Amino acid sequence: MKTREEKNKEKVDFLVRVTDGVMWWIGSIPSLIVHSLLFLTAFLLPVFGVVEFDKMLLVLTTVLSLEAIYLAIFIQMSVNRSQEHIEDLKEDVNEIQEDIEDIQEDIEEISEDIDDIQEDIEDIAEDEDEEDHNERARNVMLKSNVATNKTQITSLKSKISELEQLLEQLKKEDK
Repeated sequence: MKTREEKNKEKVDFLVRVTDGVMWWIGSIPSLIVHSLLFLTAFLLPVFGVVEFDKMLLVLTTVLSLEAIYLAIFIQMSVNRSQEHIEDLKEDVNEIQEDIEDIQEDIEEISEDIDDIQEDIEDIAEDEDEEDHNERARNVMLKSNVATNKTQITSLKSKISELEQLLEQLKKEDK
């Protein structure tokens, strides 16, 4: 069974839906056409002698005043609901702004971490450069030693050849 508060809330929700429908209709093209036709009819009634002009103006003025009062009420209700939505949106915007500030702080921390990592990478690259220089120096030394050794080996080969030739000559002389 529904409580009294639930019944009241349903009634209010129903009235809100009705006022929303009325406000939508009043702001529509069909409403413009209906109102224009009513005004035209009201002004034609005295022309055709159906009603006196003063009575038509009295009735039309009264109807328009009542309509204006209700329109003002509907408009104020709409403004109040819009204001509630605006307040909700302001709260949402404030929450989003706080989230953005938190994200910005996180980004700044990440940026600092990236700077630290970049410095570490540069240090490692410098160390590698020094190691590369040392390695290159070793390679140059080894290549230099190899070249020297090749030269010495070539020199030794030529001396061995000379010695072999001398030995050959000595053997020939001994025979």
